[in-house]
Amino acid sequence: MFRTHCGHCNQTIEFPEELSGSRTECPQCGNPTLLQDDTSKEVRIPRPRIAAPAARESVPESGVQLMADRILDNMESVIVGKRDRMTLLLAAYLAGGHVLLEDVPGVAKTMLARALAGSIGCSFKRIQCTPDLLPGDITGTSVYDPRTSEFHFRKGPVFAQIVLADEINRATPRAQSALLEAMAEGRVTADGADHDLQPPFLVVATQNPIDHEGTFPLPEAQLDRFLVRLSLGYPDAPDEEQLLQRSQTVHPVESLAAVVPFEEVMEAREAVDRVELDEKVARYVVALMRATREHHGLRLGGSPRASLALVRCARAYAAIHGYDFVMPDDIKLLAPHVLGHRLIPSPETRLRRQSIPDLLREIFRHVPVPRLPFAR
Repeated sequence: MFRTHCGHCNQTIEFPEELSGSRTECPQCGNPTLLQDDTSKEVRIPRPRIAAPAARESVPESGVQLMADRILDNMESVIVGKRDRMTLLLAAYLAGGHVLLEDVPGVAKTMLARALAGSIGCSFKRIQCTPDLLPGDITGTSVYDPRTSEFHFRKGPVFAQIVLADEINRATPRAQSALLEAMAEGRVTADGADHDLQPPFLVVATQNPIDHEGTFPLPEAQLDRFLVRLSLGYPDAPDEEQLLQRSQTVHPVESLAAVVPFEEVMEAREAVDRVELDEKVARYVVALMRATREHHGLRLGGSPRASLALVRCARAYAAIHGYDFVMPDDIKLLAPHVLGHRLIPSPETRLRRQSIPDLLREIFRHVPVPRLPFAR
């Protein structure tokens, strides 16, 4: 059996060899998908000091992996059947990036952010974005105290460690800029004074890709501030049945207990920075980025910031799975989520109804995968 991934929802599809090259509807999202083996050209790179090709699969569990498993297991008590998306969210969090959840209403986007905050024990605030939202409603304002005849700064919801910006595209560009400045700088400037945000700081923003009435879409330069863009999708039938069985008077997220202390999270983020990036893998990332800039189907390719974001996310993803080095498989898996909102297709590509994942798979087929000799 061959395997491929849907370019719309990243669902894994298995198919017999005789169907290779044909198109079918994805069982997850129903979109047409080209059946083309994704694994035929994948090459795993062991470290030079490791003799066995399967050494990466047999490494002992690391501290980051054990911590990640505790967090993900705890989140699964609230979110059903989306462990792969929860893993990507956790990878972005450990990499120090921010996440854009783009999906239809009612697929647990808000619960995903709340479950992560509850599992880690971080402070959590929600900002409901509306057209009348002001920048001061996000960052905070100075309040006059008549007893002391002085102004005191009252912090806004952005000062939480995990912030949910619900329906960010309904906020005006002025309000969006206040939030995006905090995301980029890690601090807030109000009344001429700088106020640092407490790390680890994560913004999870949501937006509905279907309803565009009364919205202010984020321009490409602001989308670039998000490390990854995710789509949860509808649950499978068994997962939805399990969700109905779990329905209670009180939502499970209300009773979610922290399973990881704050100090352990900070140690994990430091461990992510120590994950090794071989120079050949680094050249592979550069070659992919240059290919996006030169591809005829893309009007705008990946920037150096996109290269850094892809490597940071790959380091965190490898650490979550217990590895201390990055492989091309990690790069290929994460590229649609890290680059999908950064690349701009050409008008011809839009007319052909080609998606960014389709173009990335084409680029992957043409960029050689690096190979390192096994240690003897």
